Order: sequence, then C-alpha cells, then structure tokens
Amino acid sequence: MADALSSYALSTLIGSIYDCALDPSLWEPTLAQARDALRCTTAILHLNDLSDNSRILIRKSVGIPADGLEQMEKHAAEVGARLVEDLASWPSLDEPHVMLRHLPAEYRARSSYIQNVLKPNGIVDVLTLFLMHTPTRLGALGFARHERQGVLTEREIEGGRLLIPHLRRAVTISNVLDVRTIERSRMAEALDALRCAVVMTDERAMILHANRAAERMLRDGGPIQGIGGMLSATAPSAAAELRAAVRLAAQDEVGIGRTGLAIRLTETDAPPVFAHVLPMTGGELRTRLQPAAVAAVFIGAALDEQNDADAIAVAFGLTPAETRTLASFLAGRTLAETADVLGIAATTARSHLDNIFAKTGVSRQAELMRLAAQIVPPTRAQI
Repeated sequence: MADALSSYALSTLIGSIYDCALDPSLWEPTLAQARDALRCTTAILHLNDLSDNSRILIRKSVGIPADGLEQMEKHAAEVGARLVEDLASWPSLDEPHVMLRHLPAEYRARSSYIQNVLKPNGIVDVLTLFLMHTPTRLGALGFARHERQGVLTEREIEGGRLLIPHLRRAVTISNVLDVRTIERSRMAEALDALRCAVVMTDERAMILHANRAAERMLRDGGPIQGIGGMLSATAPSAAAELRAAVRLAAQDEVGIGRTGLAIRLTETDAPPVFAHVLPMTGGELRTRLQPAAVAAVFIGAALDEQNDADAIAVAFGLTPAETRTLASFLAGRTLAETADVLGIAATTARSHLDNIFAKTGVSRQAELMRLAAQIVPPTRAQI
C-alpha cells in the first residue's frame, strides 16, 4: 500500500479513522475513503451476534444498495459460520482474510452467498479485516472487489494490515466515549459531562485541559498525577508506557496503532483502571477542536464490579452463577477469595471462571479485566 499510497494519504486516512472515535457519523465517508484507497467497490463494517443465528447488530456501509444489504442479511448465518470456522485456525486477528486465497474452490462453488449475491453483482474477491472475535460476537470490516478491478493483490492485503490496529483502536475509544458527537468548538465543555477522566496534552504530556473527573483524580491522588504540569501515571511502570503513547500520538499517528489498545494505570494488586490515548494531530475533526492538543487521554473510571459484570453477562450470555463469579474477579479477588466470599468450592469457582473464559474468548484474568475496561462504556453523565 505504501508503494501506491503516499505517506500523507495514509496519514490522512488514519486521521479520519480516529475522527470516527469522536463522531460515529463520520464512519460512512471514512469507509468510502478506505474503500477507494484499497481500490475496492464496496465496504461494510459489521458486528454480528453469533448466538442468535448471526444476527447483525451494527452495520455501516458504502457502495451497497438497500436491496444488496437485504440480500447480505439473508445470508449472514452462512457468512458468519464460515468466518468463525476459519478463525478457529487463524494465526492472528491482525491477519486479513482473502476470499480467493482462504476459501477452498469447492466451498466457493456451493456457497449460496457467493453464487447468489456476490457473483451476480460482479464481485470477484473480498478482503475481510477482523476487529473482534468472541464466542458470541464477530466484528469485521469487509472490502469487495468488482471484476473490473480484478482480484486482490499484496498491495491491498498489506494496506488492510496497516489499517486493522487503527480501526480497532477507534472502535475501542468510541465505546469508551459513548457519545454521539463532540462539537468542534466546545470539546472542553462536552468532555466535562463525561464520567471518565479526560486529559488533553501537548507532545511533552503537558496538561492543556483536564475535565472535572480528571481534575478530581489529579487533586485527590488517583492513578494519574500532574508533576510540574505534566501528565504522568502514579505507577512507575505505567508512567513510562503512558509517556511513550503520548509521544507516539504526537510524532507517529500511524505507529500508535501498533501499540496496545489500553494502558493499565494501576498495579496488579489494585483495582484496574485503564487509559486509552487518542492522537489529535491529524484528521479534519480533531484538528479543529479546542484547546489544540496532540493527544487526548481517556481514563476509565474504576470498574463498578456488579454493574460491569451485569453488562458483560448480557453481552456474552453468562449464567447468574458465572456473573457473580465475574463480579468477584472484577473486584480484584483471587480464585480462593472468590470461592470463600461466594460460599462455593474452589473447584466450582474454577469451573465458573473457565466458562467465563470460553464465552468471552479470553484465557487469563488480566485479559478479562482489559475486556471489561474496553466494552463497558464508563461515561455516564455527571450528576
């Protein structure tokens, strides 16, 4: 992609993707921009509920007429089932899926979706970028190539690899915000209404603006601190990671996508609090926001273990016993402590935890904490 797309064009596209984190209404024009950069004819961003016949929960698209979307929805179960089957042996969610390269010829020949939807519309290849995969959810962005454009090449596949981490970061931060639109000229006022702490900084991490939640956190002694007007994490290990993320936001918006989605600000023996860093140096929307900044650091409120466990239970179909177990782990308890508090055997607690891991698609408690920080929007308005 770098051979055919200038660094400026790539940076502009990534800037547009991050703008979508602040204003979801920008997804359609941004998808159109990505589609054109990859020389495709359509693009569709979707989230499927795999537990309900692959029902579509979220759908944003460009280049697909209404009747085409209806046809796609009719075949959602087949498409979702096939992608889940491929994902079972997939090397990494950061690796794009290419229809002609990864679907056997015999499957393509008998696929109702390919034969009755793609083929009649002249679609010869599809590039799929995986954004989320759990036992109950499949989120992806698909780009289709028309026969006049030919099959996908290494240029488009490499372009997809470059975009995946930025798309995933934008979706994560958008979930943290849980707001429809932040006005260009009144960002500080809008951010003050959020439950999560938000700090806007320059390239040296100098604090330019802190919303009310962040001011309380800085004043009362929380996971962040202001040292000489500079934003830092209280935990030394997190301080270095936070500084590095702000520096990347200022100097390399493209490179920040390769870093972790969330920075844990607290030590392992304390309730987890995560920060997400949004670059502010590119993109039409973010460069017009006031005050001018190179990074916006969104700091989720400490987990409300019962409310957050309930939200995750709904999302992933946990049983009441599994939900109680999850709430205990979100409170920072060990397996033995959880068993003791709930009055159950350690083996039973272990069984519940294994079931939670299987349903949420994680394998460690640290990943469970990170998942909770990413999917539960911590931004209810201040009261």
